[in-house]
Amino acid sequence: MPRFKLIIAYDGKPFVGWQRQDNGLGVQEVIEGAIEAFSGEKVACYCAGRTDAGVHAYGQVAHFDLPGDWKHSRVRDALNAKIRPQPISIIAVEVVDENFHARFSATERHYEYHILNRRSPPALELGRVWWVPSTLDTSSMRDAAKMLQGKHDFSSFRAAGCQAQSPIKTLDELTVKKVGDCLIITARARSFLYHQVRNIVGTLSLVGLGKWTQENVIDALEACDRTRAGPTAPPEGLFLVGARY
Repeated sequence: MPRFKLIIAYDGKPFVGWQRQDNGLGVQEVIEGAIEAFSGEKVACYCAGRTDAGVHAYGQVAHFDLPGDWKHSRVRDALNAKIRPQPISIIAVEVVDENFHARFSATERHYEYHILNRRSPPALELGRVWWVPSTLDTSSMRDAAKMLQGKHDFSSFRAAGCQAQSPIKTLDELTVKKVGDCLIITARARSFLYHQVRNIVGTLSLVGLGKWTQENVIDALEACDRTRAGPTAPPEGLFLVGARY
């Protein structure tokens, strides 16, 4: 049976997250419904990273199996037609080997977190940034981020309800750069804990505001206690950029 790989972009604001849930509309539900609408087949769609409510994606990766002789371009166009008017776009579709799995075959996930750091509130960026009106010290945040790179027990940055078997993860990249009024925090790893990126961003914001030092971040990491780290940054600033295979 042919297996199709999707690259998907979406605005997370209207959704309860990627996963199909009882408490609202999920991106997965919309896409599976679109597949059934054009093909008549009920299928399961699997993704690289199950984003939370309000979290966006530039390049979510997903796959599904669909019987029949479907051209990848027709699948792309049919899905986009059936998905309208939801803020989801199927950027690309390709046929892949049956051993490919969007989640389990991924060797890296790439996230960005966007902070709008200026006195004036967001306008065009509304719903796609965390607005922090007080000045953030980018250099201090950058230095603190270096302390979190590498392999660590990230229990202090793990939300309740996390289903990962181990809190030990390897952050291959955690960087902070300023682009105009926006701070972009980039995180790359094979996998992440539940809310790990948002909890790290919340912690780095304390450093940027001068409330915490680099040593406070190290202490929080070594404590392996969620109550010792900073707050959870809001979901609207987080983007799943893509996954590597």
